[in-house]
Amino acid sequence: MPTTDPNLDELEKELNHEAPQSLPDEAKSPSRWADPKIRGAALGAAAVLAIAIAALLAYYHDRVSTDDAQVDGHVVPIASKIYGTVAEVLIKDNQQVKAGQVLVRIDPRDYQARLDQAQAALSLAEAQARAAGVGIPLTQETTASGTSSADAELASARANYDKARFTYQRDSTADLEYARDNVAALQADDDRAQADLARMKPLVEKGEISQQQYDAYLAAARVADSQLKAAQEKLNSAEREAEIARQSMLAAKAQVDRAQAMVAQAQANHKQVSIHEADQASAEAAVAKARADVEAAELDLSYATIVAPTDGVVTRKSVEAGQIIQPGQGLFTLIPLNDVWVTANFKETQLAKVRPGQKAEIDVDMYGQTVTGYVDSIAGATGARLSLLPPENATGNYVKVVQRIPVKILLDGESSSKAILRPGMNVEATIITK
Repeated sequence: MPTTDPNLDELEKELNHEAPQSLPDEAKSPSRWADPKIRGAALGAAAVLAIAIAALLAYYHDRVSTDDAQVDGHVVPIASKIYGTVAEVLIKDNQQVKAGQVLVRIDPRDYQARLDQAQAALSLAEAQARAAGVGIPLTQETTASGTSSADAELASARANYDKARFTYQRDSTADLEYARDNVAALQADDDRAQADLARMKPLVEKGEISQQQYDAYLAAARVADSQLKAAQEKLNSAEREAEIARQSMLAAKAQVDRAQAMVAQAQANHKQVSIHEADQASAEAAVAKARADVEAAELDLSYATIVAPTDGVVTRKSVEAGQIIQPGQGLFTLIPLNDVWVTANFKETQLAKVRPGQKAEIDVDMYGQTVTGYVDSIAGATGARLSLLPPENATGNYVKVVQRIPVKILLDGESSSKAILRPGMNVEATIITK
């Protein structure tokens, strides 16, 4: 019988005792998924997660957001309209002021002196205007009678001239033309009779016509010649009568000219009234100018007191008492915090459903609050197109980039009580497109 090592036997026993015995498959513990409680909890969590995802998708489906949004507002630069020395500064930087509140006073003494000079000049001009109007009524009365007499004589002379002109026109047109036409007709008859006589003379000498026939042509020629001479005498008489009528017309015209000269003299006397009236008008114009100078001086004096044009906050104050300022020099900036809006730069792919009037939510980083508003309008061009150097896509290096379009969002009235928005602040804007 072989011998065994007692130490080896003892080690084998310890190993057999510590090693776990393999169990049959039926004796193994069941899986956790097989537990109905665990399986129900997992399915419930999956259903909650699916519902949450669906709710988030439904929530963000009708919302477009951007973090490229800033608060905008009116920036009112306050400047001086006159030259002068600052006498008093009644504001501090970042101070809230009301419309009509006095902000800065400029030394008004120079402008008060100019106003006093303008008022004195106005008083002098008014006195000169009153003096210019004193002589007008007397001159009007003295020249009225002479003007009436001259007008009456001119009317009579014109009537005589019209009568003489009518006579001259009649004698120089109808009667004279008739006489001329009669001479022309008789001249034609005489020419024809003389021509017939000239043709008959060779025939009577040859015995081709009788002496009696020739004598008839000779008598006709003499009759035509005598009638022509009589018509010429009548034409001469008509021309003399026309000349007499012309001389009469010229005499009547001379009377008209003399009467017009008398009227002109009367009008010249009457022009003295016009001269006085012109002097009065000039004096009144001087009064108007003096009044305008007074108003301008009063206006310049009013500019010595600078008041707030609207409610707002004083910003960038650069004026101090004793400072000499120039017209147009900026003194400070006034920011009306009660009239601000949000300019949100949305991508062009986000604006398909955005319309004016849609509700908007503004997340303010400074306060950690959300204020509400609504879409007021959408800009007419992209921000790149409105920049100082707009892109030029025709250069050949075009790369398509999604552009951003500014959208103006106005805040609701209740939002100003929740948070004070200052121009330049960064906010996040969300538009509810549904």
